[in-house]
Formats: sequence, structure tokens, C-alpha cells
Amino acid sequence: MKRTPVYDVIVIGAGPSGSIAAALLNRRGWRVLVLEAQQFPRFVIGESLLAHCLDFIEEAGMLEAVQRAGYQFKDGAAFVRGPEYSDINFADQFTRGYGHAYQVDRASFDKLLADEAAKQGVEIRYRHRVLGFEPVDGGARLTVQASDAEPFTIDARFVLDASGFGRTLAKLLDLEVPSEQPVRIALATHVTDAATEDAFDRAKVQVIVHPKHSQVWYWLIPFPNHRCSIGCIATPDFHAHYPADLTARLQAMIAEEPFLSRILVDADWRSPVRQIAGYTAHVRAMHGPSFALLGNAAEFLDPVFSSGLAIAMRSASLGAQVLDRQLRGDAVDWTRDFEAPMRKGVGTFRVYVQAWYDGRFQKVMFAKNKTPGIRKMISSILAGYAWDESNPFVADPERRLSMLAELCG
Repeated sequence: MKRTPVYDVIVIGAGPSGSIAAALLNRRGWRVLVLEAQQFPRFVIGESLLAHCLDFIEEAGMLEAVQRAGYQFKDGAAFVRGPEYSDINFADQFTRGYGHAYQVDRASFDKLLADEAAKQGVEIRYRHRVLGFEPVDGGARLTVQASDAEPFTIDARFVLDASGFGRTLAKLLDLEVPSEQPVRIALATHVTDAATEDAFDRAKVQVIVHPKHSQVWYWLIPFPNHRCSIGCIATPDFHAHYPADLTARLQAMIAEEPFLSRILVDADWRSPVRQIAGYTAHVRAMHGPSFALLGNAAEFLDPVFSSGLAIAMRSASLGAQVLDRQLRGDAVDWTRDFEAPMRKGVGTFRVYVQAWYDGRFQKVMFAKNKTPGIRKMISSILAGYAWDESNPFVADPERRLSMLAELCG
């Protein structure tokens, strides 16, 4: 097999967590290689950024490029259930942080971040798939295949897996464990809507509850020029009652919801509808000898609060900080310094995801008697600041949310 020089860090995946982690480590002086299995741009679902994401984009020196790109401004989220409507604004939150975000077409957004990392000096190789991982003295050895070429090996002092739903190392090292969440299926596509400007608030992601099935919900994520991402989340049993053709199925599901039906009545459905099943991910460990897992390569909960990118970018920032210290010879504890804080934030989001499906959070969101202080605390979590333990609904999320749901009821 062909051998190549040793890198300080190899990052698997050039998505947002991989590009940000690579840029941060490159800015600290380390030689970084990113291996990406696909060729960018490529289609990805998950387009609604949380405000906290901008902290990490700024840290990686990419915020100005994102601001210049002309993405849809996002100031919060709106929740719709039949005639009921509730919204939150990121600017009105408990935690000090960004008061806005963006809705992004992931094909262009992910390429933009990767291109910015490359401009900063990060080496990125597209169409390079990682086939194997082996700890070696002083680091790790990856077996890699470029397109249809012969496999070869690359050594590095450390490997960060940012492969997203590919979950490269979790699969190679048998780290995956079953999720406690029920299996759900997401149908998603991009359409061009013909809605008037006042039909809905285009500065907010729209989360819509099915009129008869409270655990079935839809998203509507607006982009510029009347493009938008739409999708529906439901269990396999629910899907079984609809057409096998994915476009016909999603259209039939949307026809049952008045708000979406009105907005999309004259929509142009040229993009294919995609299905993602069993997307929830969980691992028994986020790190091991000479590797750590970032973002969806370790944990993914649910699309409902758009937490995936916030978790991914936070893990990239924290992982880069810990790894920088290790490479400089400091003693680090990856469980204490990386895994424990990441699981804390993921755990906070998990409480709210579970509460969405069991009805507690829906009861809170559609209640009319929320105090301004509580609204600010909830807004901070939905803005992505799920690690701020000065927020009572982060420090003790299960008890606080259950109490609030009871009061709202």
C-alpha cells in the first residue's frame, strides 16, 4: 500500500463540524487533512441554523463569508397547531448571545464552510472514503480509498470523525448502541412556493403539528426567492397508510394540514422527495485511543428543534480546544473535558425532544399564560444555548419542564 506523510490531525468529513474543527486546528498551527467521501456541493437536509451556531462560525473566521452569502435571515421559530400559533424570538432570550441566525441551503452552505477552511490552509480531499481505523504508536492509521483507486493508508497523531450520518468510526469500531427513541421516518424536499409575502413569517422556521396526530409534525424552512425546505416526521405505522411514491406520500400528508396546504397550494415540486428512516443515533463512547467523534457521528436526536448543527459545531469547537492542548503535551481527560459537557447539552435537548412528542412541550408552547422570564429561558434553549447552566431550564430541564407543563395545563 502507498504511504503518505504523517499529519497532526485527520478529520473525516467536510461538513460543518469537520470544516470548523479543521479550521480551528489549522489556526492553531497544526497540519490538518480533511477526507470527504462525497464531492461538494451535495444535497443535505437540516437547513435551519440556531443562533448559537454563529458563535462557532465566527470563531472559525467564517462569519463574514456566511453573512455575504445572502442566506435567509432567521430571528426565531414559529409553532402552529390548527388555529393555535406561538413563536419565539432569539433576540428575546435569557442567555447572552446571538439574537438571530440564518436558514441555509446546505449544499451551498457546507461548500462555503469547506471552501473557507481551504482558503485558511486546510487540505481537503474529496471522494476519499475511510475504510479502516487502527491505533498505532503515536496516533492512528486510516485505510482510505479514493474513488475507484487502490486503498492506501495515512497516519496521523489524532483523528476527528465528523462524518455525520455516515458515522464512520462508530460503525468501524462497533460503538453504536440502540436509541431509546422510537423509529421515525422523515420525508423531505425543496419546493418553490407561490405564497404571498404576508402568508407567513419567512424570518422563522415553521413547525406545524398534524391536526389529528400530535406526534406527527411538519417543517417549513424558507429560503430566498420563495424556495423552501419542507418535510414531515412520523412513525412507520403512520407512513403505511399513504402512497408508496414518496412525492405522492408527502403531498398527501401535507393536504391534511390547512396551514401548509394554503402556503403550498401552487408550489413547484421539481426536486425529488427523499426519505430518511431511523435517523436517531447514540454511541457508548465519544472518544477512544487517538480519536473523538463530533456531531452526528456520535449523537443525533431529532430534527424538531434544529439542534443537530448546534451540537455538531459545539463539539467541533470543544474538540479542537481539547485536542490542541493534547498535541501541545498537556494532560487532558477526554471524558471530563469533552464527552461529559457534550452529553450535558445533548441531554438537555433530549428532554425537550421527548417532551415535544409526549405533549408536555407542546402544552408549554401553546399556553397563553407564560411569563416573560420563562419565555426568555425557553427561547435561549431553542436558540441553541443548551449548555448555559445559569438557565434553570438547562440546569434541571426535566423537573422544570414537567412543572411548567403542569402549570400551563
